[in-house]
Amino acid sequence: MLTADMIMVMAVIAAAVFLFIVEWVRVDVVAIIVMVTLPILGLVTGQEAFMGFSSNAVMSIIAVIIIGAGLDRTGIMNKVAKPITRLAGNSESRLIVLVSSTVAVISSFMQNIGAVALFLPATQRVCKKMDVAPSRILIPMGFLGIIGGCLTLVGSSPLILLNDLMAPKGLEPFGLFDVTPIGIALIIAALIYFVLFGRFILPEKKTDTGASQTIDFGQIYTSANELFEMEFPVECDCEKPLEELAIRPHYLVTVVAVAKHGETKKILAPTWDTVINPEDTIAVVGAKENVQRFAEDFNMKIKEKLEIFEDDLSTDNAGMVEAIVPPQSKLEGKTLRSIHFRAKYQVNPIAVKRHDKIYYAGISNLILREGDVLLLQGLYQRFVILKDSKDLTFITPVEVEIMKTEKAGMATLCFVVAIGMVLSGQFKLSVALMAGALGMVLTKVLTIDEAYQAVDWRTVFLLAGLIPLGVATEKTGTASFIANLILTLIGDVSPVILLTVIGILTSVFTLVVSNVGATVLLVPLCINMAIGAGADPRMAALTVAVAASNTFVLPTHQVNAYIMGPGGYKTIDYIKAGTVMTVLYLAVMIGSMALFYGISA
Repeated sequence: MLTADMIMVMAVIAAAVFLFIVEWVRVDVVAIIVMVTLPILGLVTGQEAFMGFSSNAVMSIIAVIIIGAGLDRTGIMNKVAKPITRLAGNSESRLIVLVSSTVAVISSFMQNIGAVALFLPATQRVCKKMDVAPSRILIPMGFLGIIGGCLTLVGSSPLILLNDLMAPKGLEPFGLFDVTPIGIALIIAALIYFVLFGRFILPEKKTDTGASQTIDFGQIYTSANELFEMEFPVECDCEKPLEELAIRPHYLVTVVAVAKHGETKKILAPTWDTVINPEDTIAVVGAKENVQRFAEDFNMKIKEKLEIFEDDLSTDNAGMVEAIVPPQSKLEGKTLRSIHFRAKYQVNPIAVKRHDKIYYAGISNLILREGDVLLLQGLYQRFVILKDSKDLTFITPVEVEIMKTEKAGMATLCFVVAIGMVLSGQFKLSVALMAGALGMVLTKVLTIDEAYQAVDWRTVFLLAGLIPLGVATEKTGTASFIANLILTLIGDVSPVILLTVIGILTSVFTLVVSNVGATVLLVPLCINMAIGAGADPRMAALTVAVAASNTFVLPTHQVNAYIMGPGGYKTIDYIKAGTVMTVLYLAVMIGSMALFYGISA
């Protein structure tokens, strides 16, 4: 019978799903709203509302992120990436298989977005060397990165949550590798799919020039190592701030350094309000014909080589790099001017690439989005500081890399000890993984501040905020009510058909809400469905956790959004490659469960 509490829980669920879809506020804020609303409505106690922060799942995810950061900081992951890309040779199919399978394996013990970000620079360099469009490689790499999270119970947030969500029903927890057979089958199926049909479903996108406000990155790189130096004449109408001179919009030329006449002062990342005076010397980047036109209009002579900036801007000290705005970056939704980007980081933005357009003029006022690629010029030591800020993920390797390579052995030992503790079965998952994370700090692989900075607190609050919603759904009987309603609609079906229905339901939910949200909402519901149908509730819960990674048909998953810019993809590209992948994923998942877990048809 439908009660008032059930109606309130379903109203909260509907409101949360609506806010997830319209994105009026961030997903973590939605989770916090849910967490506060539930005890106010009397659906959970105050203690239950905040139990997520001390849950095994949330602490496990924090620990996994710190361990992954430690492995990355010591350069271990880079050592893995280099030989893999070298073995690919000149074969596109081999490159897809080697890169994608390796990313999948790495995703089994660190965040899939981290695994994909790790391989992105190396993959792009190999694509350039082989003259292969990155768009042919990045979708397989991204999809396999998502699937790789199904190789172990710590590979994705839904699987980490799984045992905690099953505990209230007294179900036997899953072990670290219980899901591995399904993950391996999914990886093999995906690789075969891309090798056999990749030529038909993967786009081949080359960088295009757009309207007058766009320019090809390749054009800019032509003059990247050929900076131009010139001096304003004694008599010139140039005593103005750079913004008023409008050099970039008029000539598509960027002033990257200013030396004040009669002073030793050099400004290596001049801002819009930097005042130019007669006899000041500047260094600029831009197409040669544009620089010549600029020099002629201001009656300047272009020097044959750098003189004043010879040491400062030498190729040993400075250069150009590409960096991408990652998910949850502080830059997202802001303009470069609003955050005083040049003044703060002392590097020069040259251009911004968004999907198939590259903006050269007006970029200071362009609102940045996740996946935007920035072309930057500056000193390598400044790039290192910017890289450490985590506001941007560098696609081009920075020449000055601060890696604690001497700590690689310690980082590996911490990781092995953590996995060993998990496998022993003597410790809770969170305790084992946090021991490995603590080891990273005690052995000085990471400082405690670096460990805190590595944690994606948005994910932590998303998980912690939605866990009490699962408690309320179960506690009020809402899960049981909805489960019985669905069972009435589908009738008496076999366990395989039931799991297929659960898989489809989860896949749809995951496209409109986060995979975490779908897992928290559906695991209690599907456990009740399985009990009502006389099927194995553990398999129903596992189906939800694995199907929560079936997010290929839209760029809503973090990984898909992350590769969208570098690959030059549009939504239609994900629909084209992801539709068959979605169906294949469901078929292989259900088939693997029937084969390895004895689910009857």
